Amino acid sequence: MARQSPQRPDADEPELDDTTGTSEPDVAEPADAAPDVAAAETANRALWDELRIDPVEIALPAGTGFTLRAYRSARELTPTDVAERDADDPFLARRQVGPAEDDADEGDVVILDEDVAREFAESEDEEQRAQRDDDTTEDGKDDADEVTADEAGDEEVPIFLTHKGRLLLFKTPESLVSFVRSGAPNDLSQLDSWDELSERVEPADIAPLDDDVYELDLVVENLRGGHDTWDPTLLIEAGEVARDLAYALRLPAVLDMLATGSSLDDLDEALRASVGGGIGGFMGRRRLKKIGAQTASLGWRTIVGKISAVVDWRD
Repeated sequence: MARQSPQRPDADEPELDDTTGTSEPDVAEPADAAPDVAAAETANRALWDELRIDPVEIALPAGTGFTLRAYRSARELTPTDVAERDADDPFLARRQVGPAEDDADEGDVVILDEDVAREFAESEDEEQRAQRDDDTTEDGKDDADEVTADEAGDEEVPIFLTHKGRLLLFKTPESLVSFVRSGAPNDLSQLDSWDELSERVEPADIAPLDDDVYELDLVVENLRGGHDTWDPTLLIEAGEVARDLAYALRLPAVLDMLATGSSLDDLDEALRASVGGGIGGFMGRRRLKKIGAQTASLGWRTIVGKISAVVDWRD
């Protein structure tokens, strides 16, 4: 009988080790990359959580930039000084000069006869009595106001990397870190954790969380698209950061536009309701249909414009 030639191993089968008869294991790829990234992200967040300051990314029509934001008790903070900024605004300057000019036009009152003099004196007495009554009422009101002021002082309010009423926005993490380390004057330097941040922060740390990334440049266009295209997350987050910026930068006009009861506040509440389920979400979507897209987009265009006007871009 003819000898059968030994079969050659199939090309797809693993070759056996001559000594053990077992297949050689595949060489594993280094798996250090993912853990290293996770560890770095954890370290970054540990820095911000410890110092209670956060990196923020804001997109405006003129570009996208990085800045810093913190929340502290109102009594701990000195608001940004807007005197220089407002002096550069001709409209604000005109309003400030107006009342002084009006007062200068007022002259002494001239009494022409005794009857008019008597009526003037009587009316003056009535005004004085009314003033005394008002003073008594005001005393009670002042006590209530003091309690309210104390409560307001304990409220946490936003503060950004600002200087003289302008928001400092940096095109790159490197430029932001360079500024922080430079010792240049800014409103965040009043925080007790600022010095430690300036010593420890690195460009890799400037990695904002998704919740701290705001796209104000997309808001107006999104609203113009009509109710069916409105992005609730985009618009709600825009409202949050706009309120924070308006408070920190002392922009009363923007605060008024977003105040409780305003049309843009109604939009915000309807958007928040619409993302919920059940009857609340249904009613929220119905409320959105009643809000004018043109009115909303015009209002937000004004807000984005006012914020953009007080940005100091840094490369």
